[in-house]
Amino acid sequence: MALNDAAKDPTTYAAGIPVPDPEPIFSYHPVLIDVPGRPVPLAVRVTAPAVGSDLPVIVFSHGHGPSTFVPSFYGYGPLVNFWAAHGFVVIQPTHLDATFLGLREAGDPDAPLYLKSRADDLRQVVDHLGEIERAVPGLAGRLDPGRIAAVGHSAGGHTVGLVSGQTIADTSDGSTVGAVDDRFSARVMIAAPGCGEDLNGPAAQLYTALTSTGFDGMTPKALIVVGEKDWNPFFSDRQDWRSDPYVAAPGPKTRLEIFDAEHGFGGISTFDAVETTDENPDRVAAVRALIWAYVRSELYPDDPAWTRATAALDGSTTPIGRVESK
Repeated sequence: MALNDAAKDPTTYAAGIPVPDPEPIFSYHPVLIDVPGRPVPLAVRVTAPAVGSDLPVIVFSHGHGPSTFVPSFYGYGPLVNFWAAHGFVVIQPTHLDATFLGLREAGDPDAPLYLKSRADDLRQVVDHLGEIERAVPGLAGRLDPGRIAAVGHSAGGHTVGLVSGQTIADTSDGSTVGAVDDRFSARVMIAAPGCGEDLNGPAAQLYTALTSTGFDGMTPKALIVVGEKDWNPFFSDRQDWRSDPYVAAPGPKTRLEIFDAEHGFGGISTFDAVETTDENPDRVAAVRALIWAYVRSELYPDDPAWTRATAALDGSTTPIGRVESK
């Protein structure tokens, strides 16, 4: 099915992956959460279906991109709007590395990536889920707090790893950061960093905390989404480095490789901005629909969404990617 089909809205198009019809959505921000010791309140954006009850939740962690507003709750509309239109309440925290906060150059030992703080942000969202729900007009009483997924891109993928048993060493005292938070019932890491020992490009000097990344304790199920051409010697000389969360972590894990995709997967981070090197609306549509299907089936084990999505992928004459599991 072509993207220019007049019957298809590019913001909800699913590239042939079977999904239900989209529903109207709304977005509300900011909801502010006071966190002791945090230099600014934790600000979140909530995007939700306009109707419905017992709604599952996706907590989405943004990347550490170069733009002013995309690496914050202002970004990732192509993903967030799609998931909300297909039944999820999506909560987007703005992490302390958001460019417009001006804290990347701060003296905090967690800067510039704020990896430790990022993981705490995801936990804080769940801790305050009832407060967030009540703060958004028309949302109170509509969430299912027992069905929560964590999804993140790039540094956000690393953040999801840190609430899934992946570890790093705290740069301030050497203690271990990272533990499994069982409140998340589904986990998706998109273009996450690989093993710290193989972070051997210039990034190793800039992002010291990443050099200790390890996956031995990352035991929960997770979907690892990687781009076939997502390699940058700035980070590692290994072209398969971003597959490490799948390869190096214990099973069960699933890897979704998107053919020809680079770090932006065709433009998942924003609408109409030069934030990707491989602009491709079909790729964006497929990635978001496949992730939707995976999360849906993880949160609702009787729902065949993932089985149907992978069958559609396998049955395509021009598949956009491939899936493997262990």
